[in-house]
Amino acid sequence: MKTTFSDISQLHDNMKRMGRRRSSVWDCFEQVNNNFVRCMKCDATLKYCGGATSSMINHMSRHHPSTAPLTSDEDEKPVICNVTVKCVEEESTANSDIMQVAIMAPNMNTTANLPERECGERKRLKRSSVWDIFIKVDDEVHCTMCDTKLKYRSSTTSMMYHIKNKHQDTVPNDGVSLAAHAEVTELISRMIEKDMLPVSVISGDGFRELLAYTVQNYKMPSVGDITRLIEGHFHEKVDELVAQLGRVEKVALTADFWTALPFQRYLTVFCSFITEEWQGRSAVLQTHKLPSNSQTTAGGVTERLLKTVQTWAIGGKVTACVHNNTHGILSAHACARVTWDYATCFATTLQLAVSDGLSEDLVRIIVAAGKLVKHFNHNLLASEALAQKQVQMCLPQHQLIQSSKARWDTICDMFERLLEQRWAIKAVLSDRTTTNRQEAQILEIEDDCWQIIENFTPVLATLKWATTVISAETEVSISNIYPITFSLIQTHLVPKENDVEQVSEFKLKVQKSLRNHMEVDSNDLASKPALIASMLDPRHKHLSFLTPTGRLAAKVKLHELVSRLDVITTTVGTKDEQQEILVTPDISRVAMPSQLRSDTKNTMMLLLGDNYSSSYATDSEAQVDYYLRDIAPSLDINPLDWWRVNGPRFPKLATLARHYLCVPGVSLPSLLSEAGQTFATMRTRLSPEHVDMMIFVNRNA
Repeated sequence: MKTTFSDISQLHDNMKRMGRRRSSVWDCFEQVNNNFVRCMKCDATLKYCGGATSSMINHMSRHHPSTAPLTSDEDEKPVICNVTVKCVEEESTANSDIMQVAIMAPNMNTTANLPERECGERKRLKRSSVWDIFIKVDDEVHCTMCDTKLKYRSSTTSMMYHIKNKHQDTVPNDGVSLAAHAEVTELISRMIEKDMLPVSVISGDGFRELLAYTVQNYKMPSVGDITRLIEGHFHEKVDELVAQLGRVEKVALTADFWTALPFQRYLTVFCSFITEEWQGRSAVLQTHKLPSNSQTTAGGVTERLLKTVQTWAIGGKVTACVHNNTHGILSAHACARVTWDYATCFATTLQLAVSDGLSEDLVRIIVAAGKLVKHFNHNLLASEALAQKQVQMCLPQHQLIQSSKARWDTICDMFERLLEQRWAIKAVLSDRTTTNRQEAQILEIEDDCWQIIENFTPVLATLKWATTVISAETEVSISNIYPITFSLIQTHLVPKENDVEQVSEFKLKVQKSLRNHMEVDSNDLASKPALIASMLDPRHKHLSFLTPTGRLAAKVKLHELVSRLDVITTTVGTKDEQQEILVTPDISRVAMPSQLRSDTKNTMMLLLGDNYSSSYATDSEAQVDYYLRDIAPSLDINPLDWWRVNGPRFPKLATLARHYLCVPGVSLPSLLSEAGQTFATMRTRLSPEHVDMMIFVNRNA
C-alpha cells in the first residue's frame, strides 16, 4: 500500500504528541472514561475527545481562575474533533446553579492555521459572560433559560440583545459573571432585610449610581426579583421556626401594638420559649394590619391572635400573652376559645404610673427644662459658650439631652445632665455677650425649681432602673416583676421627710397607680403568671415581699399546678401498670413458711404494693417542699442556668419553670436598648404589603 504524504504527517504528529510532557490541566481533572473527564474542584463533567484539553483549560480559566493551569508550547495542544457542544449541568449548590460548558471548534486539521477572525471568536467565547447563559450547537446558540435558538455568526450581539429583553431581571450584563451577579443581588436582599428598608430602595437613583460605580456593568434587578429573594429567605426561616416550635412544650405570646406613618396601626405577635438546653429564645410569628382605633375591638384582636396560634400549630401550648395595649381591649374573657392568661407589659404599666403621678407643677418644670435644652442645642453661640464654661469649670464636656414625649425615661436623662451642667448653664445665661436679658429671663430656671429637679431625679432614676431590668433581653424578666413592684411600693416610693411637696405627691400617686394596674391587693394574685414565675425563680421563691397569707396562697397554687401536671402527663399505660402492682398477692405464697419474710416492713409492702409510700401525689408534694426549703441562690445568677443544673432534682417543677419563665415582662424585648429603639423606628417606614415578611426575616435572623 502506498504511503501518502498525509499519512506521514499524521504519524509524525502522533509521535510528537507521545513525546511531549503531560498537560498541567490534568492536575485538576481526572478521566472518567474515553469520552468524559471530571473536574476535581467542582465535579463538573466535560466532553473529552481525542486527547484535547481545550475544554478543560477553558473551564479552569472561566470557573477557577485562581488555580487555572498555565499553558505553554510544551503542553499538548488541543485536538480538534468534529463534535457538537456538550454540557453537563451540576446539581444546585447553596448559591446558584452553575452551567459548565465544553466548547469545541468546528472541524479543522490544526489550530495553528486558524484565521484571525476565528481566533478573535475563541477569545470572545472565554471573555463574554453571555456564554454562562448560552451554549453553542453547530451554527446555532441555545439559551439555557428559555430554550430559544439563535443563529451564531461569531458575534454575541444577538445573544446580549436576547438577554436584555427576555431575562433582564435575572441575568447580568456582559462583563459580570453569573455567580458574581447572584452574590451581589443576594447581598442587596440581605441589606434590605437587616436595615428593614423598603424594597423600592433599589429603584433610587443614588443607590443605582453607587452600584454602577462599585460593580461595573452590574445589571440592577427589579423590585419583583428582590422581593422573590426575600420571600425565599422568609420561607426558609418559617420552616426552621416550625421545626423549633414542634419540639417545645409551652410558649408565651407577646402582642405588640404599634403605629406607623401615616397613622397605620399594626399588631406584631412574638413568641418566647425555653429550649431543652434551658436557653431562652424569642421569634416573630406574624404582623397584622389593624383598622382605626374606633374600629378595633377586643374580639377582632383576639381573632387575630387565635389565627396566629392556628397558623403555627401551637394551640394548647400558650401559657400567657403579654401586651402593651393601653385601651384594655384584650381580656381573658374576650373569647371562650382563649385558654391563656393575659398580662400587661410592665414597661407600659410604669409609663402609665409615671403619667398618673405627674402634677401640673412637675409638668411645668419639665417643659421649662426642655426649652432650656433646646436653646443650647440649637443656638451655636450658646453651645460654644457652654463648651468654654465646661472647660473653665472642669466639668464633663457633655451635650445637654432633650427629653422625648414618647418616652418618660428620657426626662430622667435630661434632668441628670442639667444637674451636672447647672453652674455652667447659669454662667452662660448671665453672660450678656452671649445671652441677652430677655432670653435669660425666659430661659432661667428658678432656684426652687432646681431643688425640685434635684429631689425628683433620684425617684425617676429608680423607676428607670426598674424598666431597664425588665426590658433586658438576656434576662428572665417575668419573675422579676412582682419583686420589683413591691420593692417600689414598700421602699422607693415611700415619701421621706426631706422630700419636697411635689415629689411626695408624685410618689403617692405612682404607688396608687401601681397597686391598681398590678392588682397587688387582689385575692387572686397567686394565679397571676408573673407571681407563679416568681415562685419558680429560685432567687424569689421565698416570696418575702408578700404577707404570710399571700405566701401560703402562692404555695397552694404551686401544689395545684404540679398536681394538674401529674394528671396531664399520666398515661393510660402507667395507670394500668399501677393497677397490676396493687393487686392483692397470692395468699398461698404468703402462707408458705419458706417464703415468709421476717421484716414487717417488707410484708406491708407485699400486701399494699411497692409504690404505696411513693405515690405521685406524695412525690409531687415532696418536690415542692424540698424546693421551697432549698437555699435560694444569689440575685446575680441566671435562673435558667440554675434549672439546667438542678432540674433533675425537681423534674416536675422544672417542667413548670419552662412553662412560665418563658413569659417576657415587656411587649418588645430590649425596649430601652439602642437595638430595640432602632428596630422600633425602622419598622415604621415599611410598606403595608411587605411589613409582615420584613419584620419576620429581620427579627428571626
